[in-house]
Amino acid sequence: MKSATILTIGVIFCVATAAGGREAGIRPQVPVIIEHTWAHSPEWGYEPMPPCANGVVHNLDPKGDGFLAVKAGPGLHYERIDKLFNGKQVIMCDQKGVWHGIVYTKTRQGYAMWRYCNVDEMVNRPKGANKKDLPYTGPCRSGWAHQRWIKQISR
Repeated sequence: MKSATILTIGVIFCVATAAGGREAGIRPQVPVIIEHTWAHSPEWGYEPMPPCANGVVHNLDPKGDGFLAVKAGPGLHYERIDKLFNGKQVIMCDQKGVWHGIVYTKTRQGYAMWRYCNVDEMVNRPKGANKKDLPYTGPCRSGWAHQRWIKQISR
């Protein structure tokens, strides 16, 4: 009887998670940091610059693997935690050498992805709020991908 109860609770939990509209969080070993940089303008003084940019996966060889490996850290020696395909949009928020720290979702594209993944909330904090660099903690997926196969499409 106990195992039936546990199974029922597990099923309810899975349904509640799916109904919540968020993906299972795939977290890299090396977190993606949403950095805040400042630029000086004579008219406005110091203003925050957008720390993230939109990108798209491109130039993957259909005769090769056909996917871009999302890694748990910025390097080939890290574990592959996901796969992305040509045309997949990502949010590029960090960079270490030739590796982009990316945030992405399997269900949204374009600017809706920023809101869905809460990246816009981390970037557009109210005036006077602490604008320090923060690790991305969800609710979407994040990881590291080689810059060769991600093209920036907007800032």
